[in-house]
Amino acid sequence: MRLKRSAVALATASLLALAACGGGGDDDNKTSSDKPSVDTENLGNTGSGTDPTREGPVTIDGAKAGGTVTVLTSPGLSTPIDPSDLYYTDTNAIMTSLVTRQLTQYSYDADSGQMILVPDLATDLGTPNDDFTEWKFTLRDGVKWETGAPVTADEVAFGIVRSMDGKTFPNGPGLYYSNPYFLGGEDYKGPYTAPDAEQQAVSVDGNTITIKMAKPFPDFPYYASFPAMGPIPTDKAVSDPAKYAQHPLSTGPYKIEQYTIGKTLTLVKNDQWDTNTDPARTAYPDKYVFKAGLQSEQIDQILLADSGDAKTTISYDDVLAQDYRKFDETGRLVTGGQPCTYFYALDQRKVPDKSIAEALTWALPYNDQIVATGLIPGVNAVATQNLMPPGVPGREAYDPVEGHGAFETDAAKAKQILTDSGNLGYELKFLFSTDSDTSVAGKDVLVKGLEAAGFKATPVATTLANSVADRDDVNGDINMRSYGWCSDWPSGATWVPPIFQSTDLEEVGFGTNESAFNNPDIDAKIDAVFEMPAEDQPKAWNDLEKEIMTTYLPVVPRYYGGVVQMHGSQVEGMAIDNTLGMPSFRDIWVNAG
Repeated sequence: MRLKRSAVALATASLLALAACGGGGDDDNKTSSDKPSVDTENLGNTGSGTDPTREGPVTIDGAKAGGTVTVLTSPGLSTPIDPSDLYYTDTNAIMTSLVTRQLTQYSYDADSGQMILVPDLATDLGTPNDDFTEWKFTLRDGVKWETGAPVTADEVAFGIVRSMDGKTFPNGPGLYYSNPYFLGGEDYKGPYTAPDAEQQAVSVDGNTITIKMAKPFPDFPYYASFPAMGPIPTDKAVSDPAKYAQHPLSTGPYKIEQYTIGKTLTLVKNDQWDTNTDPARTAYPDKYVFKAGLQSEQIDQILLADSGDAKTTISYDDVLAQDYRKFDETGRLVTGGQPCTYFYALDQRKVPDKSIAEALTWALPYNDQIVATGLIPGVNAVATQNLMPPGVPGREAYDPVEGHGAFETDAAKAKQILTDSGNLGYELKFLFSTDSDTSVAGKDVLVKGLEAAGFKATPVATTLANSVADRDDVNGDINMRSYGWCSDWPSGATWVPPIFQSTDLEEVGFGTNESAFNNPDIDAKIDAVFEMPAEDQPKAWNDLEKEIMTTYLPVVPRYYGGVVQMHGSQVEGMAIDNTLGMPSFRDIWVNAG
């Protein structure tokens, strides 16, 4: 989303949690009864509003304190929660809304249904110099760690510097923003990889933090909303990455009581959080209990039954298509957009030529996959064209493969392309999760479609808990990876560089370049766009995406995203944070009657 949504590597499942913001400032919160439609023309134009003078505290008229909110998910909680390594939408929404604080944050605006950028740890949205190569942020007083110790400017500065350690934090956003943008970031390797090296970018003067850039970065206030732009204790024993990833310290309204990766997370109130210092968050429930690994059908049935604890339960998984009508009748359905595209990334080290991707574009059984994996056409599976979704500034529609219509399958055409290029019978290897019914169903449909088009289809078994690690193994025996990406903020700069800029596979792995598309000529063109005047960049990003896709086609788009989520009858204030496609956790409260 701005940051990337949790891209769980379920090769065909609809439950990909795509990798990067919250609550309202008044009593005008939107709930599921309003059922906002999915604006498919503006999926990529999210979070562009700002309110630099917003202050706390936040209250919601009629909201009540107390209760436990249970959150159910099928593939969730399997991605990092260390702020420096956190770049997935599910864990991002949970942590930034409830646990961590950073320089800026998002607040849900009920009138527009959009997220608004507001201050968080900083007193405003930052002050740039004339050419946006330097930003200053003054920290507000009164913010404390869960231990009761005050959060210092040095700790925020350390967190920002820590984000530049791409080897230690290969999943985080630093590789795509901190190192390329921050002064000296291309050479500086971070406090753990190069403990004796000096960084040039971040300095502290009293309560003011200055970040110097290697090139203009007018969008930095959006990046400042990432967990990586928040504090980390400077005590090395406390902030050791291996330990800190298990229990990041809280500066927000809730703290971690228990965490088991891929399974459970329990948050309880942080009594050191001061609502007067926070311009967007509330903390009405006593506790949040997150549970992962349930089957999608099981989650739907629990929420439909709406009995016992289910009345205070929500899910950030989409409801299944077969249950959509039933949910809609309950008045407890929440729909909204997300600035995301789901695609297949073809490993450019292994795939012999572009004809494979062209054939795959025609071979994919788009509609059958959507039905098999429980998606709802036009709601949470919107027909693709470009890689960037509609609404991203500068985006203009084009056909990555000439003549190919959205969701168009033509097995005969795909087979002809493979035959003409000498690739008939080419083997595509991809993951599926044996413990996910939707993944298995999608796998079966995909195998049938690929074989009809002249491919050899080889599904490789994994599990929900292991899917991300198996997908991101650079030495893994697969050549097609299912992936999803969301805008980090409304700009092509959050699409083309993260997905297509070269990465050091030996040092940091794929990062977010899941196709291993390492092309020096394209790297140079990416750098050139960054140096353009800000007003010229939107069109330039679109043009460069078109060049990459029509010339090389390293990824094959499948569909744009939306979300259809459900809550129990005693949950109030749940709306969609459309920068992430996640619930607006900052606004939720329990109405037990």
